[in-house]
Amino acid sequence: MNSKPQKIIINIKDSKYPNWKICLKNKLKIQKLINIEIDCESLDLTCTDISEIIAISNQYNCKVIGFCSTSSKTIVSSQSLGYKSQFIIENLSNETLKTNEKNLSFSKTNFHQGTVRSGEYLESPGDLLILGDVNPGAKVSAEGNIMIWGRLLGIAHAGKNGNSKATISALQLRPVQLRIAKKVARGPKEKPQLGLAEQARIDSEEIIIAPLETT
Repeated sequence: MNSKPQKIIINIKDSKYPNWKICLKNKLKIQKLINIEIDCESLDLTCTDISEIIAISNQYNCKVIGFCSTSSKTIVSSQSLGYKSQFIIENLSNETLKTNEKNLSFSKTNFHQGTVRSGEYLESPGDLLILGDVNPGAKVSAEGNIMIWGRLLGIAHAGKNGNSKATISALQLRPVQLRIAKKVARGPKEKPQLGLAEQARIDSEEIIIAPLETT
């Protein structure tokens, strides 16, 4: 009686279809009233794309319970909308190097699982990816970009050796202090927009914070 699986994984990056929307619809046609996990592989999807995946799945009476991807942008988008998200890091090095060719300081990506607590200091010689919050009193720094799948409430310094192209991204950017290369800024006081990850970068010699999708 329990032969029906609790969850199935649907891969929406399939060369048989011209785009992920058509792929998703065709694969959902053969499913009925089931929980699904969406495997996005290396697709870079925005919050709008994730919302569209949910809407299409609902049309076919399928419930999306999570996402997995090798794209950090897709994971941030899905997680910022409240979905369980799994970042696939195995076999990622070649793709990561390719997508970061323009970042001259990029050497490697360091991963940290869990909250960075008050008094702790994390440092990376390349990009730094954190799966968790950075609490007040904690400090993180990297020669490359910093991406936080959680809230940034402490201090973050990206491009610490002078890379002004570096960025700081988080599901919520409300730090005590932000630094990119030699520029310094304080975190904004207003509440973040719901469902949008944020990114800090240097624009016209100033650090600006904007929704991640717009950058």
